Amino acid sequence: MAMLALVERYQGQVFGLCYRMLGQRQDAEDMAQETFARALKSLAQWDADREFLPWLLAIAGNRCRSHLAQRMRRPTSTPLVEQLPDHRPDDEPARHLAEELRRALGRLRSEYRQAFLLFHQQQLSYAEIGAALECPLGTVKTWVHRARREVIEALRRRGVIGETAHALPRA
Repeated sequence: MAMLALVERYQGQVFGLCYRMLGQRQDAEDMAQETFARALKSLAQWDADREFLPWLLAIAGNRCRSHLAQRMRRPTSTPLVEQLPDHRPDDEPARHLAEELRRALGRLRSEYRQAFLLFHQQQLSYAEIGAALECPLGTVKTWVHRARREVIEALRRRGVIGETAHALPRA
């Protein structure tokens, strides 16, 4: 019962991080499930003085990075069935921006991407991210800053934002 309550409470945040890191729903669902399984097995090792969510998200990030490394080693495949057209009305500019952002995030080093997502999507503080990733506060700030800079530069190169667009504000 306690594990079920734990999953219900944090599944959205864990899945969201996994989806942003992996970009594929099925892989994100698998890694989210693995995250909770690992957390359950490692619960005795969790330091109760640390916050639970950053610890759990660190596990999720590690599972995603391992999965990305495996994905890079296996050959790509082509779908057997063609995608059916989607006839729903769509918000093309927002979808285009989301796709470009997903593409830019996908090109980041995994450490940068994870720190960026924990800060901007999960709204963790730099200190919480440092605890989750087990790295110094200055490193976290550097990773988030570099991720922002690389995302902005990627969006500029692709013509999504103009050359005069200002960098993201510091948090």
